[in-house]
Amino acid sequence: MAIKVKTTFFCQNCGAQYSKWQGQCNSCKEWNTIAEEIIQKQEKVAWKSESSTTSKAPKPLRINEIDSTEEIRLDTTDNELNRVLGGGIVPGSLILLGGEPGIGKSTLLLQISLKLPYKTLYVSGEESQKQIKMRAERITPNGDNCFILTETKTQNIFKQIEAIQPEIVIIDSIQTLHTDYIESTAGSISQIRETTAELIKFAKETNIPVILIGHITKDGTIAGPKILEHMVDTVLQFEGDRNHVYRILRSLKNRFGSTAEIGIYEMLGSGLREVSNPSEILISHKDEELSGTAIATTLEGMRPLMIEIQSLVSTAVYGTPQRSTTGYNAKRLNMILAVLEKRAGFRLGAKDVFLNVTGGISVDDPAIDLAVVAAILSSNEDIPVNKDFCFAGEVGLSGEIRPVNRVDQRIQEAEKLGFSTIFVSKYNKIALKNTGIKIQLVAKIEDVASQLFG
Repeated sequence: MAIKVKTTFFCQNCGAQYSKWQGQCNSCKEWNTIAEEIIQKQEKVAWKSESSTTSKAPKPLRINEIDSTEEIRLDTTDNELNRVLGGGIVPGSLILLGGEPGIGKSTLLLQISLKLPYKTLYVSGEESQKQIKMRAERITPNGDNCFILTETKTQNIFKQIEAIQPEIVIIDSIQTLHTDYIESTAGSISQIRETTAELIKFAKETNIPVILIGHITKDGTIAGPKILEHMVDTVLQFEGDRNHVYRILRSLKNRFGSTAEIGIYEMLGSGLREVSNPSEILISHKDEELSGTAIATTLEGMRPLMIEIQSLVSTAVYGTPQRSTTGYNAKRLNMILAVLEKRAGFRLGAKDVFLNVTGGISVDDPAIDLAVVAAILSSNEDIPVNKDFCFAGEVGLSGEIRPVNRVDQRIQEAEKLGFSTIFVSKYNKIALKNTGIKIQLVAKIEDVASQLFG
């Protein structure tokens, strides 16, 4: 068989291809990331089903002729994962799960594969079968439907798939796979692209879903070429600080559902536990009231959350005041501090300001601005905010409290968790009647400051 050998240069950071070596990548502007790779591609393909040789070529259909019945989804037995995926795993889909090393990606998928009622093949290129067995015994003692395979060559994996006939395939991880039809090391740009293409062909022809685990770079993006994220149907990100016990599963791309939903887990010695009521874990329970804390209502997808904002305002020891945030946008904090100084007359220019969102999560919802203001003013005045108060409002540059979306849902969540008063913008249109929680309408930052601190 004639083999066509071709040498090309790939950027190891973004996957851009060049005909010759150069010092800087024109696409991502990184230096010394371009490496030479030998591509050796044969005529045949790795996966070829019997039906693919006899199937008819697809013909165009009018849009009203296309069958619009909803796709049947496979239940993962994990409510958090089902929510993020949009109801379950779609047959024939390719799902990519990324996250920091040690965050719990393998644990999550092994835990799910052990509980699934479907025959599952768990392929690991990073751990031995004994290592996986030890972890499986810690998570759950029985898993009759789960088969473990330690293999990195795609041709051998497909042979085992034909023998076992699984209903779901899990690959840990895509960076460890390699195919005989590309002559380069595992984890290189060309190997990742080719092995993913083979798995996509397999998934679409057999209607068997494939879940891939992917490594990430130091910037937090999925390692490998950007085309990897375009090729797959769903991209999930597993986030969280390894020093915290809570993990967040977030959807970055989903062809079969919303990308706004999140799933929350608690890392235990026996695996990951689903957190059905995250508001309880994100609010610290304390007997005495302390200054510098305020409760915000935020939304992640369709799920309302109550989170605690902590602030510390102190006199700057050095010449330049420090502005430090965890889980909140630093530029937005600077904007709020400028609004407080300009519009409300609070002198914070010579003070250090530290802000923290508890639980180790990051929040982009502008509706937590009002709680940030309350926490900063509480720490500055050293007067605690009533623990039964919560806040939902965006702060504008002129000091006005702007309305936020889905305010009724936020109010209902605050009432359900026992808060007595919620501060919202007076410009919000509230449809709720006869609520058990007091709705305090405010128009400017000065109104909030006067009602909280007199």
